[in-house]
Amino acid sequence: MPLPACSLRPRSWIVLFLAIGILPLGSLADQVHGQEAPAKPAEKKESVPEKKPPQDTLDYELLRLFTDSLDQVERNYVKEIDRRELLEAAIKGMLTKLDPYSSYIPPNDLEKFRSSVENEFGGIGITVSVESGELTIISPIFRTPAFNAGLRGGDVIMEIEGQPTKGITLDEAVKRMKGKIGTPVKIKVKHVSEDRVAELEVKRELIRVDSVIGDHREADFTWNYFLDGDKKIAYIRITNFARHTADDLRQVLGDLTKAEMKGLILDLRFNPGGLLSTGIEVCDLFVDEGKIVSTAGRNAPERVWKAKKEGTFGDVPMVVLVNHYSASASEIVAACLQDHNRATVIGERSWGKGSVQNIVELESGKSALKLTTAGYLRPSGKNIHRHEGDKDEDEWGVKPNEGFEVKTSKDEDTRWLEDRRERDMIRAPKAAEGDAKPSEAFVDKTLEKAREFLVEKAAKIVADKQAAAK
Repeated sequence: MPLPACSLRPRSWIVLFLAIGILPLGSLADQVHGQEAPAKPAEKKESVPEKKPPQDTLDYELLRLFTDSLDQVERNYVKEIDRRELLEAAIKGMLTKLDPYSSYIPPNDLEKFRSSVENEFGGIGITVSVESGELTIISPIFRTPAFNAGLRGGDVIMEIEGQPTKGITLDEAVKRMKGKIGTPVKIKVKHVSEDRVAELEVKRELIRVDSVIGDHREADFTWNYFLDGDKKIAYIRITNFARHTADDLRQVLGDLTKAEMKGLILDLRFNPGGLLSTGIEVCDLFVDEGKIVSTAGRNAPERVWKAKKEGTFGDVPMVVLVNHYSASASEIVAACLQDHNRATVIGERSWGKGSVQNIVELESGKSALKLTTAGYLRPSGKNIHRHEGDKDEDEWGVKPNEGFEVKTSKDEDTRWLEDRRERDMIRAPKAAEGDAKPSEAFVDKTLEKAREFLVEKAAKIVADKQAAAK
C-alpha cells in the first residue's frame, strides 16, 4: 500500500531513530548478557554548567520550526490555502501574545486606517447608513461638496454611477463614493423633505472631518460654542485627537476669548484618543510650564514633554469631562490639566490606556504594524495604564476630582449618544420640522454639574476682583 503524501521524510526517520536510541547503553548490555552489570563505585564529578547554544543558532532553529510548519500546511493540508493568508494569520497570531493595542494592518485596510488617524479622505463629505435596505444619508459634513450640493440628513441615495444601491453594503457604498481628489461621482438622490428625485454630479475633494465641535448648530449650520450665553460658559467637545485638532481648537479658543468667555468645559467623553503629539499640543494650550507627559519603553529612552508659556489660554476656570470610554490621548489631557490644577475633572474614571503605539511600515508601505513601544506617565509620575489583573483600588486611569464623580447608567450613555447625534446632524429645515416628535428632553447631569460649578466659580472670581479693587 503506498504511503500518503504526509509520510515521514528521511530526516524524520533520523529523529525517530534518535528517539528509540535514548535507552541507556548499560541497560542494553544487561539484556544482551542476561545478567546485571557489576556496580561501579560512584565517582565524584564537578558540576559543569550547561553550555547554552549561541543566540544565532536558537534563532535559526525557531525560524526553521516556522518554515517547516508552513511547508507542511501548504503541501499537506486538506484544502489549498493562499500563502499570504497563512503568513498574515501567523503575524496576527504572534501579536495576540502582546497587548490588545498591537495589531497588523493588511494592505486592504491600510487606507481606512490612515483616514481614521488623519481624519482626512478623498470623497464628497457625507456619513451614511443602510436603513431598511436603502442607502440613507445621516448627515453631510459642513462645507463639503455634499453639503454644497444640497444633500441633507434623511435623503436617500438611489444610484451611484448608474448602479442601484438597493441592498448595497455600507463598505461597498463608501468604496464607490470615495476616490481620487478632483474626480466626479454621479449620484441619484431622493430629497425626502421635498419628495423629489435629483441627479447630481459631485466632485470629490479632500475631506476633513471636524474633531472640535460645539454645543449646538446655528441656523446657518455653524457651531455655537456657548453652553450658557448669558453667563458666558463655553463648551467644546473633542471627538478624537487628529492631525488638525490642536490648530482648530486654538482658533476656537481665540474666538471665545474675544467673546469674553468666563468659563470653559472641555468634553472628552467617549473620546478614544488619537495622536500622542496632538494630545501634547492640546495640553500646551492650557498649561504654561512644567511637565505634560513622559514616555519610556524597553527599547526607547525616557522622553519628557514640557509646556511653553507662549500661546497659553490660562485665564478662565476650566472643567474637563471624562467617562469610562475616555482613553489614551484623552487621558493625557485630563491627567495633565488635573495634575497642574488647571482644570477640575468631572465624570467617571477613564478607561486606562497608557501605552504608545508606533506605526511601522511593512512591504515598502503596502501594509503596517501598529506596535506598542512605550508607556506614558502623567506629570505627577503616576501610572495611567490599566494592566491585566489590575483592580479598582490600583492606580490607573484618571479619576474625577474628589466630590465630582458623576456615574451614568448604560441607558443614560445611550441617550447621550443619541442626543449628541441629533445635535451634530445637518438636516433640511422642512425635514426637521416635519419629523419633530414631542419627547422628553434629555438631561445631561454631568454637563449640568460642570455648568453649575463654573457659574459659581466665575461669580467668585468677579467678587474677589471687586473686593480687591476697594
